[in-house]
Amino acid sequence: MKFSLTWLKDHLETEASAEEISAALNGVGLEVEGIENPADKLGGFVVAKVLTAARHPNADKLQVLTVDTGSGDPLQVVCGAPNARAGMIGVLGLAGAVVPNGGFELKKSAIRGVESNGMMCSVAELGLGDDHDGIIELPGDAPVGMAFAEYHGADPVFDVAITPNRPDCMGVYGIARDLAAFGLGTLKPIAVQQVPGSFPCPLPIRTDDPQGCPAFYGRAIRGVKNGPSPQWLQDRLKSAGQRPISALVDITNYVMLAYGRPAHAYDLAQLSGAIFARRAVEGETVLALNGKEYTLTSEMTVIADDKGVHDIAGIMGGEHSGCSDATTDVLLEVAYFDPTRIGDTGRNLNLTSDARQRFERGVDPAFLDAGLALLTELIVEICGGEPSEIIRAGTPPAGIREVALEPALVERLGGVAIAEDEQVRILAALGFHSTRVEIGQGRKTWRVQVPTWRPDVDGGPDLVEEVVRIHGLDNIASTPLPRADGVVRPTATAEQLLERRVRRAAAALGLHEAITWSFISEREAEAVGALRQAQGERLWVLQNPISEDMKVMRPSLLPGLLSAVRRNMDRGASSVRLFELGRRYLADGEHPTLVLVLAGERSPRSWQGGKAQGFDAFDAKAACLELLRVAGAPVDNLQVMGEAGDTYHPGQSATLRLGPKVQLASFGMVHPSTLKAFDIGVPVAVAGIHLDAIPAKKASGFARSAYAPPALQAVTRDFAFLVDAALPAGDLVRTVKGADKANIVAVRLFDDFRGAGVPEGQKSLAVEVTLQPGEKSFDDVELKAIAERVTAAAAKLGGVLRG
Repeated sequence: MKFSLTWLKDHLETEASAEEISAALNGVGLEVEGIENPADKLGGFVVAKVLTAARHPNADKLQVLTVDTGSGDPLQVVCGAPNARAGMIGVLGLAGAVVPNGGFELKKSAIRGVESNGMMCSVAELGLGDDHDGIIELPGDAPVGMAFAEYHGADPVFDVAITPNRPDCMGVYGIARDLAAFGLGTLKPIAVQQVPGSFPCPLPIRTDDPQGCPAFYGRAIRGVKNGPSPQWLQDRLKSAGQRPISALVDITNYVMLAYGRPAHAYDLAQLSGAIFARRAVEGETVLALNGKEYTLTSEMTVIADDKGVHDIAGIMGGEHSGCSDATTDVLLEVAYFDPTRIGDTGRNLNLTSDARQRFERGVDPAFLDAGLALLTELIVEICGGEPSEIIRAGTPPAGIREVALEPALVERLGGVAIAEDEQVRILAALGFHSTRVEIGQGRKTWRVQVPTWRPDVDGGPDLVEEVVRIHGLDNIASTPLPRADGVVRPTATAEQLLERRVRRAAAALGLHEAITWSFISEREAEAVGALRQAQGERLWVLQNPISEDMKVMRPSLLPGLLSAVRRNMDRGASSVRLFELGRRYLADGEHPTLVLVLAGERSPRSWQGGKAQGFDAFDAKAACLELLRVAGAPVDNLQVMGEAGDTYHPGQSATLRLGPKVQLASFGMVHPSTLKAFDIGVPVAVAGIHLDAIPAKKASGFARSAYAPPALQAVTRDFAFLVDAALPAGDLVRTVKGADKANIVAVRLFDDFRGAGVPEGQKSLAVEVTLQPGEKSFDDVELKAIAERVTAAAAKLGGVLRG
């Protein structure tokens, strides 16, 4: 929420500086995101007097001015404003100044052959308004030569982040209340003057939806004259980032921003019959003030007349019944809407507004009469007119609420001792009042009445928070947690330890860790096939995302990493090696996953290797197997099976499984269409490991068994088999290793040959088998027996020993 220092001082009597106010706001838990001083943009602009104005010799619509800046000789300036004349005082931008509305730097230059030493500026050019028909004309007593920023006055603008539990601070007055309680000034009372009505309201007002709209107050004002709002009002709205529209609209926006009370003004001439709150009819439509048409459901509350809908209740008004310059009679609406209903409606329509933000958090239900009185007073004062009597339909839920507070609870929960009288002072300054004191079982308890503007307070701990934050969060001493004697017991879970090991192993392989958003767009989810794979399942899609690019809770880590690859490649990176360890969100819950991507050059060009070499699927497989080994997976038992999915390049991917049903990982090259969707122009190898699918190790006790190196030297034997060309080499390696588990300790593939001497449709796979003798060396008979077992095992896969 934004507001100016001047606006804050309308409600808070204080001499504090902007820096002191900012520190106080942060101290009471209202985070200041920034302070902007519009005067900072006016450097290089001075108050100047036009001494002479003569026609430009080469242009009919330009004049050549002689301008006094109050220092040195007058300057010559070329100007095209129709109101420029001798004797007037305006604002001159000197050479080197940057024009706020446009961002360009002024330079000494020749315009149509005549030298110009700056620019006489309009209101629009300085960002002070929309008027650009002529240059600024200051009063005759304006001091020539003074910096315009100093003359205009500095009015810093605060940008404060309001948390959802503080609806009372959605108005400047609520923020002033907190600062006054903190001791930074005196809160000014709201000057509410009831304006009596002189005639009956011409339209009946009622609420036919007491659940969605418990209270609907309204009155008419006839004979108003709509037009531009006064400058003081425009200045306050501009500081809040609002664009002034017209007096009637600006007044309703001002009351909302100043007091947190949304309201609406209808053009009475556009209404027909009674005006009332009701449930929308299923499929009913309304054209809102933003120019968009919305289709409503029967769960939504609307404001309508006898002809149709005029307002999406509590969110946005309708375009055809809004006020215009031709409006002469208005109907004011001040209502209370159910916060849950407003929130649901806004999310379902994907429609947000300043009014919705306040209604769904909870506005003050006791402020309807005061809000209507403030609106009436301002409209009559600025636009004139004659108000009608007030119609009050329904009753707002403004009952008295009391909560119990033990004064000692402040120290127990807040960690700081605060005197009871100071607690009472703080609570009273915030609008809380103790109605009585109860003493029982040796404990004192206050019964505290909660103000109607604080729907977030419903118990003693909430009051403790109020007392402590106004006392000052910075005044709470840092206290270390008690530490038990002796050796600290480990606190990391088995899952956390696994992630640590895998993360370190990935870094040791030369991969850089990336951390990407847990939310992706539907387009990105579709690009990696996540939406297609999840058909029949439920994807976690946000109804009210902060951006369409962050709408889906990621069912895959790949989109974020591919986006990172694109960003790095766009910035000239020749090789990208990234991994991320995070969560995938599927219909059955969260799944810890590690994904790695390899893009660009595996090795740069060199005199030894020639051209640069790119990554392939086997690079991803090697990294994947190493990480699985570190994670404790039974790597030797893994089977390479099938294609890994539509995300991968056909014929260049596979899965690693423990049997046909348990998939631990997948690897391969990314499909060209997927790369195109992410605007990546180089091949990308990728691997993904499902950490939660890795079987847990069986408990083996605290101590490891002693290492006993073999006493005898290992023996190696080579075997070459003719096998079907489609047989994965890993299957042969695994089968051979299992042929004699007592003697074979390792099997390594060292040749894959296809060509002369090898029948069509077959390949020759050569493996090195390592044998480890135990108590004695192998003799020829034992070696022959082992070789026969190896040959027999390979034969089960169709392998034939080459002669």
